[in-house]
Order: sequence, then C-alpha cells, then structure tokens
Amino acid sequence: MEIKVLGGGCANCHKLEQLSRQVVGELGLDAGVELVTDIKQIMGYGVMSTPALVVNGKVVIAGRVPNKAELTGILTSAAAG
Repeated sequence: MEIKVLGGGCANCHKLEQLSRQVVGELGLDAGVELVTDIKQIMGYGVMSTPALVVNGKVVIAGRVPNKAELTGILTSAAAG
C-alpha cells in the first residue's frame, strides 16, 4: 500500500504524517508513508487545500486531519482491497 501525505510542511501536515505512520504500525500494514511537499506534485492530485491523504493514488482526505478512528477505518478498507 502506498500512502502519501500532501502538504507544504505545516504543523497539520506533520500531524497527519505522524498519525498515518502510527496507524500503519498499529495495524501492521505493509505500507510506506511519504510526505510530499513539492507543490507541482500536490497540484497533480488536484488538491487545493492541505493536508491531504492519498492512498494507492487516490485522494481520500483533503483540507483536514482526520481523527485516529477515521484514519484507521480508511486504511483498513484500503488494505482489504
């Protein structure tokens, strides 16, 4: 599974990255978490507000940091296929 956190490096972007890494670890997922700060890459996803979460190439959250339960649900669903 490929997980990308899109953002310019703001506090919320780092918070989403840390939360993503935490949930991946707790679920034991085979997934990499990458922080993408390049504005051209971010715009390539059509994201206008950050932070944003991209799972397997699909934007699943934009403009906010989800709570842990919501993120766990998103990643569990993505892992199930």
